[in-house]
This record gives sequence, structure tokens and C-alpha cells, in this order.
Amino acid sequence: LRIMAGKVKWVTDIEKSVLINNFEKRGWIQVAENEDWNFYWMSVQTIRNVFSVETGYRLSDDQIVNHFPNHYELTRKDLMVKNIKRYRKELEKEGSPLAEKDENGKYIYLDFVPVTFMLPADYNLFVEEFRKNPSSTWIMKPCGKAQGKGIFLINKLSQIKKWSRDSKTSSFVSQSSKEAYVISLYINNPLLIGGKKFDLRLYVLVSTYRPLRCYMYKLGFCRFCTVKYTPSTSELDNMFVHLTNVAIQKHGDDYNHIHGGKWTVSNLRLYLESTRGKEVTNKLFDEIHWIIVQSLKAVAPVMNNDKHCFECYGYDIIIDDKLKPWLIEVNASPSLTSSTANDRILKYNLINDTLNIAVPNGEIPDCKWNKSPPKEVLGNYEVLYDEEMAQSDGPDRDLRSRSGQSTGVKGNRARDSGKPVLTTWK
Repeated sequence: LRIMAGKVKWVTDIEKSVLINNFEKRGWIQVAENEDWNFYWMSVQTIRNVFSVETGYRLSDDQIVNHFPNHYELTRKDLMVKNIKRYRKELEKEGSPLAEKDENGKYIYLDFVPVTFMLPADYNLFVEEFRKNPSSTWIMKPCGKAQGKGIFLINKLSQIKKWSRDSKTSSFVSQSSKEAYVISLYINNPLLIGGKKFDLRLYVLVSTYRPLRCYMYKLGFCRFCTVKYTPSTSELDNMFVHLTNVAIQKHGDDYNHIHGGKWTVSNLRLYLESTRGKEVTNKLFDEIHWIIVQSLKAVAPVMNNDKHCFECYGYDIIIDDKLKPWLIEVNASPSLTSSTANDRILKYNLINDTLNIAVPNGEIPDCKWNKSPPKEVLGNYEVLYDEEMAQSDGPDRDLRSRSGQSTGVKGNRARDSGKPVLTTWK
């Protein structure tokens, strides 16, 4: 990004390996330069300033930035859930088969986020739900924080008394005087490997929201806890059991600095194929792809689809012991700090491949181009969903994909080969 000479601090001659380690310590860092243009990776706060009405910045055609102006519609925990709930209701109103429910009133295809409430606004609704199953465990997270900060687990209403009615006035304490939290039903039956809980960190690049075009990065990884999992209430306060965030786990006594408590997604696939079978494993990853696409569709109508923007999201997915994936949260600034040698290679490639799609062939950026890069520049990315292509195949494509019929590269139904057909978002 080339922006306002004199308004920025220029950073030069930084090796990429050093860049990766220092990514999060600066609001933005120069990641590429030639004599014609400069490209900067900017923090979410810097993006707010760029698109703020007060600053009066106007980006020119050769300026590209790495966040959408209101990316928080997907990356704030409360807004993500709010937008997914709205999306489901809109599909219901339209009579879409995607919003079909079972006999218990649960969504068949769109049940991929745990039951969640906003506090303090939804306190009464939460209490009502809690009393249906008083033995349940819930997880509380501040809406605007990352790296596991401020997260805790509860299994008694008394543990969140500060969110309840004020005893003297019998009214809610002003919402502005308290930090907003989300409280979600805790996934207490996670899939365990070696007795330990883990989640998936997957990278998804969105080049445009209208039409939606997104790419899946093939080199994601699993993050493991350092202490074996137990649902015992005596361990509710032990974050080394429950939270997979590296920012937390690296302080544990059992943290391994060589592998960082991480597996590659390809290793997870191999493990699941050998223990559960290939067909079940493929179905799991298809469901994960489905979740990602539907979450992006949920926010697409409200996203400010600025032509200067692209975004690389960090998706956090947890798999339960029934091999059902759950969307936990989406990160606007997934960590690009490398904690291991493999991490360094992965994140170097991630940055490189992302820039090759955002600015094909290393040319001068042009925000007016059609954002359809040739296949040879995708690197480790693969097309996850292309709305223009999908629409050309008819409105029932999504449901056919979800119910297990392959849609192929251009969305055409695969020919019957006598074998079970797996879905694909390509």
C-alpha cells in the first residue's frame, strides 16, 4: 500500500523472516517494495483510521489494503453470531431448503455455532436456557479481545452475578459500564487425540464479497492443549486443559518449543483416515468448508465491499467426538508470529501466496481489476467458493453440495460413477 507520504513511517530493508516475527508489534509493516509501489500490511486500528470520516483519506486506484472497513461484522464474536442468526431467519422467511429444521426445531444444515447469548443484554434469555440444563458448562469471552484474554468457564449462575439484576434498584446495570461478553454453551465432548483437546486454525482469503469469492489455504494446522482434557468441574479454571490459544499454552510447563503443540491439517487428515476412514474424513472437511462459506454469506450483505480491500481471516474450528465441526470464532488479524521453524515456513508462504492473489504477477496494484487471478498464482490456496460460478448453475446448488452431491469445478452435477459422491466447493 502506498499511502500519504509524510503520514507514515517508512520501513525499509527488512528481511521477510524478521518481518514475520515482528508483524504484530507494529500497526503495519512494509512487506514488498519496488521502484514503482509499496505494499503495507495494516492493523485493524490503522484500517479504521484510513476509512474514518474524520481523517478524510481517499485511496487511489493503486492502493490496496488488507481489511474490509467493517470486517468486525464477522470478526467480533457477538456480531458474528448476530449476523449468522439473522442470515438463518432470512433464509427461513424465503422458504429456503437450507433453513430446514428437524423435529426438535434444530437447523439441519445451519447448526454450526454453539448456543450463544450476549451479556448483559441477553441475561434473562441465558438464565432461561441455563435452567433447562443446570449441569451444563458455559464459556464466557469478551467480545473484542483475542489470544484467550478474559475467557473463563462457568457452571453456576452465581459465577456471573455481576451480570444479574442490581439488588437495590432491581434493574440492569447500564450496559456501557460493563464490558460486553458472549456466553456460549461449551463443547464438552471435543474430539481428543492423545487425550488432549485441539482446534483447527484455517486461513481463508476473501477477495470480494459481492460477488463472494473466497479461497481456502491448504496449510492450516491444529493447536493442542498441553494438559489432558477432562470435563471435571474441578478443572474448569485450568486454561491449559480448555483453551488451545498458543498465547496461553506457551506458558505451560509441558509446552514443547520444537513442535509448538501443533499438527498440520494434512497430518490430522491422515490420522482421521486411519482411525475413522477416508469417507468420514472427507465428509468432515466438506462440512468445515460449508461452515466457512455460509458464515461469509451471512455477513456479505452488510459488509462494506470496498474495491481496495481483501482480507485473510483466521478461522477457529472445533471438532466434537461425533466428528461434527463447530465454528468458534473468526480472527481479523490471525497471528503471523512464528513459534516454530515449521510455523515460520507456513506463514512465510501464507503471506507470499496472499500477496500473489491480491496483486497478481507483482504488478502495480489496480483496484479495478476483476479479482480473478489465474490458477498458476494461487500457490497453496484453492478456490473455495465463487458466487458468480455458482449462480450460473442454478439456485439449488448450495443444497445439492450440502447434501453430498458433487458440484464439480463449475458447479455441474458429477456423473454417476457408482461410488459415493463427495461435495466440493470448488
